[in-house]
Amino acid sequence: MATEFSKRAKGAEVKAVAWIGRHPGSILTPAAVTASGLELGWATTGGILGGTAAGLGAWYRAHPDTFDRFAAPRMRAWRRRWVTYLGRRWRNALIACDLFTTNRKTGELHIPRLVRIRSYSPSVDTLYVKLHPGQHLRQFEAKLPELTEALKVERIAIERVKPLLIALVVERSESFTEVIEAPEMPYDSDAVELTSLYVGETEYGVDWRLATLGQHLFVAGTTGAGKNSVVNALLRGLAPMIRDGSVRLWICDPKQMEFAKLAGIAHRYATDEGECAALVEEYVEDMQATQRSLAEQGKRKITPSPITPLNLLILDEMGALLAYGDGGTARSLKRQLALVGSQGRATGHSMIGLVQEPTKDTVPVRDLFTTRVCLRVTSAAHVDMVLGENARLRGALADEIPNVAETSGIGYVIRQRSRVPMRVRAAYVDDRELDELVEFVRAGWRGADLRVVA
Repeated sequence: MATEFSKRAKGAEVKAVAWIGRHPGSILTPAAVTASGLELGWATTGGILGGTAAGLGAWYRAHPDTFDRFAAPRMRAWRRRWVTYLGRRWRNALIACDLFTTNRKTGELHIPRLVRIRSYSPSVDTLYVKLHPGQHLRQFEAKLPELTEALKVERIAIERVKPLLIALVVERSESFTEVIEAPEMPYDSDAVELTSLYVGETEYGVDWRLATLGQHLFVAGTTGAGKNSVVNALLRGLAPMIRDGSVRLWICDPKQMEFAKLAGIAHRYATDEGECAALVEEYVEDMQATQRSLAEQGKRKITPSPITPLNLLILDEMGALLAYGDGGTARSLKRQLALVGSQGRATGHSMIGLVQEPTKDTVPVRDLFTTRVCLRVTSAAHVDMVLGENARLRGALADEIPNVAETSGIGYVIRQRSRVPMRVRAAYVDDRELDELVEFVRAGWRGADLRVVA
């Protein structure tokens, strides 16, 4: 921190000039309108402004997609900057939360200022905040609940952009007020992108996509949270590849409820504990056989096809398999799943694990899952268990999601680049759409060696 020599604060006129320099539009826009009125006449200027407004209105009505993508976020961000955040409300909120520094000689308050605002959706704003020397992200993390109440918003998440610059992701209102329809099933396998499968929407109003190739997916949530919505949405996106034999499903379904409809299109399907252990053992043997084949060919990874398929292991109710049943069987499963988690990436052996209680005692192989989703959970500690240390402190409030049917499929993921929690909702796949998936696959079935273990 720079040494402070003077006891005098900056002059008000200097602060005003600095403010104008940071917000040139605040001067240039009214100056341009005034100059146009004096030069061209006020009637002409009014006509230009009216024509601009009419053009925006026509754009809004005629091309909603392009307007909502390009114009709406900028207009919304401008309005919220000058109406909602700038000025005394922002200043008072930070002072109330003790998020400021004080010049030790002059007593002047240094309030972190808003550098810019982005508003990609009507319900979520991103505020970029310039910190003062002596402040740190951790101070804001500790005060997020207080700042949320001070700004009268639903939730705030936080990320560090660069030194002395942080971003606050402000959820102003509920992002997900409607059920998201089930994904369409592509007809051709060539249309499937295994590293980017649509499963729902994010709080920013864009597609939520997940990868199956080279990734292991872990979904945690209490009963009724919507865990199966994530899996079923993925399977609809994979439908043509399942039909063509380029994706093989291995399903462990102890409850024999949610995935029972898929038994007829699964490569292997098992229900009780012993049968599931046998299925996983066979799955590991298939993985090891693929490893030997790749080594003989001098290849490092597979390209999914009917000859070298992507093998997808779906483990419903992992607690029943690894913690609540026979200890010997659970230990064997733990060893086998650890092999899959550590070695299955290159061979196209991916797993999806679903669990209600994500503790280490329940799921000892939890850390081997590369992609994690936390839906509604019953404990604040569960959030960090699923999404990583301090995820809840940074804004992943999965334990505060209301326990009502309307919130099914809503949860949090971690954005990989920024490590900030992001709210998401999975599309809902009902029984009719599951039947549609099964019929689609069986109508053009090219898979081999279909066998149900039950």
